[in-house]
Amino acid sequence: MWLSNDRVSSLCHHSYTVKFVIEGKTSLLNSDHQHLETASVCILLVEDFEPFRRLVSSLLERQVGFKIIGEAADGREGIQRAAESKPDLILLDLDLPLMDGIEVARQIRNCCPASTILFLSGNGDPDLVHAAFNAGGHGYVHKFDAVTDLVRGAKAVLSGKRFVSCRLKERGVNWDR
Repeated sequence: MWLSNDRVSSLCHHSYTVKFVIEGKTSLLNSDHQHLETASVCILLVEDFEPFRRLVSSLLERQVGFKIIGEAADGREGIQRAAESKPDLILLDLDLPLMDGIEVARQIRNCCPASTILFLSGNGDPDLVHAAFNAGGHGYVHKFDAVTDLVRGAKAVLSGKRFVSCRLKERGVNWDR
């Protein structure tokens, strides 16, 4: 984004913060400090299977600019942690105890409208994939594709794009909107 000198001059008389997300890094231009700060993308992981949570955590910890700030093992806990932490990105399983991922996404949309939701599920049913997007999801990664598609999917949805993992595209599942 480029601003003319007149526009920059008028902005200097007001306090503002501009947020940029580029390749998983959130940068803030803060008028009070007149510099760029780089922060991590804060991630909440909602997944009931602990070994898979560890895998996802290890994949994301290797990425500069990604930080897992919380984990939840069921749907209700996921909603509560999302409401408390307002993460940038929520990685959400479909098959959760106490409340399924579709309903969790709907409730998170209400309490955290600025959060981006990326579904992570072993279920590749096209109807469920579409339901996940309709519930507020921005992307869908099949668990079997997590190693190859999770980081790409996270970066895509954080930059405002929709994402469907390779395994699902091969089955003809896509989401264009």
